[in-house]
Amino acid sequence: MRNALALIALISALGLATSLRAHPHIFVDAELEIVFDEAGEAEGIWISWTYDPFFSMLLVSDMGLDPEFTGTISADEREALDGFDMNWIEGYHGDTHVTQAGVALALSGPVAWESDYRDGQLRSRHLRHLIDRPDPALDWSVAVYDPTYYTSYGIVSAPVATGRDDCSLRIFEPDWDAAGAQMEAALDELLGAGGDVEADFPAVGALFAEEVRVSCGGS
Repeated sequence: MRNALALIALISALGLATSLRAHPHIFVDAELEIVFDEAGEAEGIWISWTYDPFFSMLLVSDMGLDPEFTGTISADEREALDGFDMNWIEGYHGDTHVTQAGVALALSGPVAWESDYRDGQLRSRHLRHLIDRPDPALDWSVAVYDPTYYTSYGIVSAPVATGRDDCSLRIFEPDWDAAGAQMEAALDELLGAGGDVEADFPAVGALFAEEVRVSCGGS
């Protein structure tokens, strides 16, 4: 998650990467809820992120919360945590990508959010509106990925449709072997040209992305 450059600097300074080629550095469990309006059109997406325990520990410690590492926080600490990952840097896409017929559909920034920390993991949930609404007569897709593959996202539960009961939301996995081979080839090319792996890591995140395909009303 590249919502704060300071967090990345912290991780780099601690030397968490086990090798120059080591990506990703952060692991996030993702969940999706597609929200439909009264006319049956998709109007927004609730996106849930649960951060891996190690990154959660680093970030919570950096924020001065849970000093005893109990895995939970008080009500006051939870209030201080609110929106901890919503301060997005300029140009950050939000790692949620919506497409239809190969065309990217624009999303708003977060318009509502919730934050929590329990069982030793940071959790957040935010709502983004669909600026470009998909044609309800055609299938469309949602994928969650960091193009730089600094963060790895995995969809961990069945996506939910709220507001319609005639939609099919299916998860399709990437070709993991092909994605790995393409990443290695891109890294070999980068290193052969004298590139800096961390600074110029190839944009391979989409290769490793799970995709949710949305089909409604028998489309």
